[in-house]
Amino acid sequence: MTQAETDSSWRVYRRLLRFARPYRRLLWLAGIGMLIEAAAGAGFTKLMEPIINQTFIAKNQSVAIWLPLTIVALFVLRGIAGYVTDYYMAKSGRGVARDLRVQVLGKYLRMPGSRFDTEPVPSMLVRLGSDSDQVAQASVDALKVMVQQSTQALGLLAVMISTSWQVTLAVLVVAPPLAWVMDKVGRRYRRISHRIQESGAQLLLAADQSLSNQQEVKVYGAQQSELARYAAVADHYLKLSLKVESTRSIASALVQLMGSVGLAVLLLVAGYEAFNGRLSAGGFVALMLSMMAMIPNLRQLTNVQNMLQRGVASAERLFDVLDAVEEPDSGTRELTRSQGQIEFRAVTARYPGQTSPALSDISFIARPGTVTAIVGRSGSGKSTLIKLIPRFYDPESGQVLLDGHPVQDYKLADLRRQIALVGQQVMLFDGTIAANIAFGEMQDADDAALDRAMRGANAAEFIDRLPEGAQTSVGAKGGKLSGGQRQRLAIARAMLKDAPILILDEATAALDTESERLVQDALERLMPDRTTLVIAHRLSTIEHADQVLVMDQGRIVERGSHAELLAQGGLYAHLHRMQFREAE
Repeated sequence: MTQAETDSSWRVYRRLLRFARPYRRLLWLAGIGMLIEAAAGAGFTKLMEPIINQTFIAKNQSVAIWLPLTIVALFVLRGIAGYVTDYYMAKSGRGVARDLRVQVLGKYLRMPGSRFDTEPVPSMLVRLGSDSDQVAQASVDALKVMVQQSTQALGLLAVMISTSWQVTLAVLVVAPPLAWVMDKVGRRYRRISHRIQESGAQLLLAADQSLSNQQEVKVYGAQQSELARYAAVADHYLKLSLKVESTRSIASALVQLMGSVGLAVLLLVAGYEAFNGRLSAGGFVALMLSMMAMIPNLRQLTNVQNMLQRGVASAERLFDVLDAVEEPDSGTRELTRSQGQIEFRAVTARYPGQTSPALSDISFIARPGTVTAIVGRSGSGKSTLIKLIPRFYDPESGQVLLDGHPVQDYKLADLRRQIALVGQQVMLFDGTIAANIAFGEMQDADDAALDRAMRGANAAEFIDRLPEGAQTSVGAKGGKLSGGQRQRLAIARAMLKDAPILILDEATAALDTESERLVQDALERLMPDRTTLVIAHRLSTIEHADQVLVMDQGRIVERGSHAELLAQGGLYAHLHRMQFREAE
């Protein structure tokens, strides 16, 4: 590891320790517990000297009675101190992990849409899951091991020095080789820790793709190929994990080997001191027990390198999220309820890393109380256009205006409060129907408003038949409901919000005829008196739109009413004829 990498790791660790500041009182209590635990352990080892000398050699009966009681008292004290240490360190470490998880998730929710285009959700889940746990180990658990094992080793070292400094000095010759081993272990862990975390994210992503698309995998007979792909990623993860374990095991074995060398040195020097009358039998036992008890402490100190280095690597991944740029929200203009007039002025938009723009020179006005339909082939820029209105993305050039002012002038929360969105893929959480309709800022809506929204969306038709009505759980991602039922809940949510702007993104594209009729009927009750923008796949659903924008390759190539566009005989008429023949 270079000096720059060492300095970087130290900066990351110091920043990580700042997350432990709210728990410093708990850490102080845990630290006091460690000191008491180390002192009790060292005191027990030191007692071996009078036990051997007074009980077995001098045969002092009075000492033989109080020494066992002292040992029991020491172990009771050590047990209490150990409990205090373990509990408060665990509470601090898990608290740091919890705080980081919450902050990272909050940061993700404040990031622009481009972040979700470049980082898959499974990778985000790895950061929120295993990375946060590794950070907890690095910030507190590793600190606990280092401090606990170091204080115990120092206590035992104090016993050795007080018993015979000559023997202790001879044993310490193994310290420089031990430090060298720990340094080499730390370098190796550092090299592979990042690779392990990235490999873990790829493993989760591969499994998520196979399981989420299990129907397609089965229909196309791709089980073996998907399994082979997953196995290849798992093999790579296994190799990296084995490298870590191999390094840990070798380091542990070397520490034990050096410990045995130290024990051999202890026997030689202690024998010499005993021959010269400077070391008693009890002193020799105390020295040997101290040396033997110190070896596990040193072994734990080498093992902590794995925990610490992986934690620092995970912390860097989490800090990468926390340091990322958030959605720009510098607007100061307040907005209670918009009139709903939307205007695009020569808007050009481009996704990060793309050479060609997704939208080019888009200009139109959508007035309050009107329906603007946006149609075109797949990939023509329809969805990109509507994502500019709630500022999921910002345009490269041009302006998007609301009520005559650029959308950037408004506070993000105020802007998005004016918009209700019903998409093809309905977002539902694992909760009740009522909670999914009265979502977010609408969670305090009264029962009467909720009932009106359900009935207006034709959702009461199936909700009333459920055993628990609106309190029925929808399951993970609404899995207990059909596509049409989920769509009607999304419409009920939009009705309850009662926003002046309504965006419909192919809301009926994936429905059967009966479900489409129910959803379309609900939409017709939702759309009046709002500025409605409709991305339409089925052109038959937009025949009564006030204006139709026909897009192709990121540009508006035609505009007008349904009848006018059919009369022009252009792209819209071509798409309409294609769908008419499909229907026939």
